[in-house]
Amino acid sequence: MSRKVFAGLFALIVLLGLFFRFFNLDLRPVHHDEANQAVKFGVLLEKGEYTYDYFDHHGPSLYYMTLPLALAFTGKDFAALNESTLRFLPALFGSGLLLLLLLLKGRLGLKAVLFSALFISLSPLMVFFSRFYIQEMLLAFFTLGFIISLWLSLDTKKIHWYITAGLMAGFMFATKETSLILFGSLLGSFILLKISHASGSKSKHISHSLLSLNTFFFLGAAFVVWLLFYSSFFHNMNGLWDSIRSLGVYFKRAGEAGAHAHPWYYYLKMLAFSRYGNGPLWSEALILVSALIGSISAFTKKEKARHDTSFIRFVFFYTLICTLVFSLVSYKTPWNIVPFYLGMLVLAGCGISFLIDLCQKIWLKSAALSLIFIGIFHLGWQSWRANFVFYADVRNPYVYAQTSTDFLNLIRRINHISKVHPEHKNMLIKVIADPHMIWPLPWYLREFKRVGYWTEAEEAGPIEGTPVLISSMEQAKRIGPLVGDRYVSEFYGLRNEVLLSVYIRLDLWNRFLENRR
Repeated sequence: MSRKVFAGLFALIVLLGLFFRFFNLDLRPVHHDEANQAVKFGVLLEKGEYTYDYFDHHGPSLYYMTLPLALAFTGKDFAALNESTLRFLPALFGSGLLLLLLLLKGRLGLKAVLFSALFISLSPLMVFFSRFYIQEMLLAFFTLGFIISLWLSLDTKKIHWYITAGLMAGFMFATKETSLILFGSLLGSFILLKISHASGSKSKHISHSLLSLNTFFFLGAAFVVWLLFYSSFFHNMNGLWDSIRSLGVYFKRAGEAGAHAHPWYYYLKMLAFSRYGNGPLWSEALILVSALIGSISAFTKKEKARHDTSFIRFVFFYTLICTLVFSLVSYKTPWNIVPFYLGMLVLAGCGISFLIDLCQKIWLKSAALSLIFIGIFHLGWQSWRANFVFYADVRNPYVYAQTSTDFLNLIRRINHISKVHPEHKNMLIKVIADPHMIWPLPWYLREFKRVGYWTEAEEAGPIEGTPVLISSMEQAKRIGPLVGDRYVSEFYGLRNEVLLSVYIRLDLWNRFLENRR
């Protein structure tokens, strides 16, 4: 394959990935995790303040990296911030994974890089979480960047690759505490690579390189990132100690999974074959099978003639260890797949390349390519369906505790009522519900100046006369008798099988009806 052909095909793949990630970014209602992080970011945006919360929030990189985008797109006003601006960052990093693959052309070959890029571009899971304001795509980018730069630093011994590897490692830890699992998996990969004797000289070269003086540059770069981000750029030095304390919190949480406890095969089943209720079938089995072929290819005699068998084996060992650890941990959410699925996507590209090379006869190669591209088309179709049709539907395997589309009707109703209230956005709103029931209300009500949150009706003070009350169904049993026929009540879906009750003062309701005539 010529370089011009490769460049043209790669550019098309990147454009395809950009389309799936950036088109209609505000389509899906904001998830409660997104809203929680958006509100925390709002403090940084408006007040310039950020304090790392080791108990309820992940690392600081997401917030600080959102800042320049928000300032450029919407300014310092939190109320002006929108979903597209927030989700632009993970979409950007999800797309950036494709560019990182260019560094692997000499390690994997052009065909493997193209197919890995194609799988990353079209994978329904990778697209879905690239459109999600959480840490996972940043973590995926920094992890792949760390793997590549670490390998290049050990191979070339060039200082700039050691520094790059250190920066990537620092950002991994500054993004999410689960990076400790990834670091452990990478260490285990080096050990298994040495045992496997993929290349005797290479393994020896790597083990000696780990002890070189250049390691100082690696550790120094990682330290600088940790120091700056967790100290909030020297405004909160306690954040450094809190970043260490967080590890104990998350290890404990992993063992006490609660509602997030799932069996060991949860992730693999989701990827291989899923169907919920009367919904459609979902499968990324093409990637799983291709990754298996890529893994096997790294241990065949034929593969030893290729560019860098050791690197392919290294990715295989990392993926294997990481998959086992995440599968054995009781606490599971769909987005936790991303760090180890990334390795599968790279191996899948290697597998397809190996399979094509294995088919020597033209008719056999043509048949294999036809089947492969039918499978790739199916992936793209599923990606469209997951992100633009079933984007908030519980029959989508990647939808998890997702905010209902009906919730947006609640927000529209409150906005309509505020237009007939004399104080408009200064209208008083009282929300009475457990903490896990209020999100993503703080995000959607960010333009309103007088919103209060209480867990019990008795704590909210005088209820009678409040323009709008929002409550959980449990609290509605207490509020209903208090307001009587002086309020109109409506019910809206918050999440699947979870309702919120809205009470609107009767005079405002009548004005609203008059305005609609």
